[in-house]
Amino acid sequence: MPVFTLLGLAASTLACLCLYAASPHQRLWAAPWPLRPARIAGAALLLLSWLALVQDLHRLAAAFVLGTTLMLALAVLPYAGALIHARRTP
Repeated sequence: MPVFTLLGLAASTLACLCLYAASPHQRLWAAPWPLRPARIAGAALLLLSWLALVQDLHRLAAAFVLGTTLMLALAVLPYAGALIHARRTP
């Protein structure tokens, strides 16, 4: 089982969540997260994700997986926020 790959995917998804939650236009929570701590946490999680992915994959494959995961998570999070916001407001 590729444990480090799963850890890398989870860390990159959490990094995207941190970056999205700090955005002033996010709709997941009532107020955005503090900008500086969220960016630092997002950057740390991205680095952790890269290091985990490189344990199981070649560097080029790890870069591709990380980029694809970032694109997917950053594309899905605004739609998830809009869906949650629509369910909250009558």
